[in-house]
Amino acid sequence: MPGAVTLIRSASLSDVAQYAYAATAPAESRLIFLAGACPLNEDGSTAAIGDYADQAAKAIENLQTALADAGASLQDVISTRVLVASTRQEDLGAAWKIVRESFGEHDVPSTLMGVTVLGYADQLVEIEAVAAVLDS
Repeated sequence: MPGAVTLIRSASLSDVAQYAYAATAPAESRLIFLAGACPLNEDGSTAAIGDYADQAAKAIENLQTALADAGASLQDVISTRVLVASTRQEDLGAAWKIVRESFGEHDVPSTLMGVTVLGYADQLVEIEAVAAVLDS
């Protein structure tokens, strides 16, 4: 069954961005609003302290778990917001590389932001997402 998400590309905007500029879902789709996925281990400890890429990978892993519990997958995501606790573009880039690779061809509209601090001790990355699914 085809997914609910349609990615929209704009010929009027730069093709440098590594994501679609917009996405839609049909009216009959069920939207899933996910809390920010954090790089937390099952015991609540922060994973990969000091490592932006590994924290992004753990956050993606946790995002996939939350999506699965809601009956969805990364291919159902309609947009993301990636928060990185840093003022250095290199750190944002390290986290983004992992997120971008995780989504593969499903390059959803995304926002990448440097922030001052995140909620858990030693947390460097958080990934928010919205997904859309067509239930049968």
